[in-house]
Amino acid sequence: MKRLYITLLSLSSLFFINCSDDYLDKNPISDVSEESFFLTASDLELYTNGFYLMLPNSTARNEIFTYDSQCGDIVHNTLSDLMIGARIVPATGGGWNWGNLRNINYFLENYERCEDEAAKNRFGGVARFFRAYYYFGMVVNFGDVPWYDTTMEADDEGLYKARDSRQFVVDKILEDLDWAINNMGDEQYAYEVSKFTALALKSRVALFEGTFEKYHGISGYEKYLEAAADASEELMDTGVYSLYSTGNPNLDYADLFRAETAQTTEVILAREYTEPLTNGHRANYYTLTGSQGRPGMPKSAVNSYLNSDGSRFTDQADFNAVSFADETVDRDPRLAQTIRTPGYSRVGEGTALPPDLSFSITGYHITKFVTSSNSDGINQNTNDLPVFRFAEVLLNFAEAKAELGTITQDDLDRSIGLLRNRVGMPGLSMDDSNADPDDYQAMIYPNVSGANQGLLLEIRRERRIELYMEGHRWNDIRRWKVGQSITLPLRGIYLPGAGEYDLDGNGSIDTVIYEGDAPADQIAGAKYFKLGADIHLSEDNLIDPLPEFNTRSFNEDRDYLLPIPIQELQLNPNLTQNPNW
Repeated sequence: MKRLYITLLSLSSLFFINCSDDYLDKNPISDVSEESFFLTASDLELYTNGFYLMLPNSTARNEIFTYDSQCGDIVHNTLSDLMIGARIVPATGGGWNWGNLRNINYFLENYERCEDEAAKNRFGGVARFFRAYYYFGMVVNFGDVPWYDTTMEADDEGLYKARDSRQFVVDKILEDLDWAINNMGDEQYAYEVSKFTALALKSRVALFEGTFEKYHGISGYEKYLEAAADASEELMDTGVYSLYSTGNPNLDYADLFRAETAQTTEVILAREYTEPLTNGHRANYYTLTGSQGRPGMPKSAVNSYLNSDGSRFTDQADFNAVSFADETVDRDPRLAQTIRTPGYSRVGEGTALPPDLSFSITGYHITKFVTSSNSDGINQNTNDLPVFRFAEVLLNFAEAKAELGTITQDDLDRSIGLLRNRVGMPGLSMDDSNADPDDYQAMIYPNVSGANQGLLLEIRRERRIELYMEGHRWNDIRRWKVGQSITLPLRGIYLPGAGEYDLDGNGSIDTVIYEGDAPADQIAGAKYFKLGADIHLSEDNLIDPLPEFNTRSFNEDRDYLLPIPIQELQLNPNLTQNPNW
């Protein structure tokens, strides 16, 4: 039976302190009696079930889907404070929250009272995984943070310590993950943390830290890249996970994200959704109504998809002046499995649908995670959402080895090559990539250099495409130190002025752009948009989704980290603020 995480809120209320913005504002941990609890495997499982609430969700807050809108990889009709330079130092909150950590540390201080060794190994690993997961988020957001591995009371001097270095904290994270890897069994779970989930998180954490330190000029980064490559390869060598091969009639790239049950050949850990309204998410509603920001893929992402023969779309001189129907033909199949392209129809239906500019502000209408029309209401999707999947591990492996300069063509074939083969794309050649680096990708990532410049650009291209809309993009921008990329123009499809358009190339007009008053006689089935009001075009006739925000800024000396809230600095005089906040 699938685990119903929706019940965890009620369960955890029996045993957990509240997670508060202020780590001094907490309920007494005496709500749990050590004498009567932590004695059986069931006790340990019940307590650790609450940790899963830390995973991203996609109900009312759309967390999973909108992480990437923070940096413009999904364009909405409003921009994040990050993108417009409007973030401020908050008085309190702001992500500086410690309740989850206290819950985890309390468990680790008490769980060994259980005499079931197998249960202690498994759930001790779960707790250490979540402590690593928690602290990884803190390091990503704040850099140096205090490391606490015991519960603290308000009068404990250690509570008011200074920040530990990010390297110290990351080393502790890796220690926790190594404990989980070495002590948890070989059981595979779709919705519960396992040894394999710990390996995947180790791969993610180590790659982030290694590349962050490399591109931000911090010495000692090599050991983290080596740890990322080793963890990735260890998971690859287990043989537990694989990718569906080309032409599999039962599941392709798009189907992986529409599946009602997580596909455990590739998904390492999934967020489960089971019942509409009470435990559903809103992927359909998010992309098919005008009330969710009209999300659209930006042109820069579309331009990054290769042609189906492996050549670069942006090598043609007019790549920004190609009709939608023409620019989406003969491309990497993942483009047509991520946005509406000619011939697209809803799951279980046969009617071809063009992109709908009413629901997509760029015209590149996202379809990833979208299922049948039966799930179009608010929070009615029940398809599971991956939190960790094998494709990310393959990408981590290739990038870590490329950054270290130790990658071989065989390494590429067993990582990026598998991703491309799965969708029928040609493999990635190390020699060809480095002999002719892509100028378009170099514009987005100008600080990549060295012998593997071309290869690293291709790996970054692959990562953006394969992991699109899965919440990785902003963290990738942070670690690569390419914050200026979010100030590049946001653009949509090519529309050379007012006129009638057959966007999907099926012979029927589906979109009309008009000036002045709306035409009295309208084409049945077509959508009408007023130029300069409903639709804005740039000088080169690309949709300009947010002309009022065409001038944006990113502070390279400040914006990669979040500020520590004012109240926390007042409570703990040993804390220091992040630079330039």
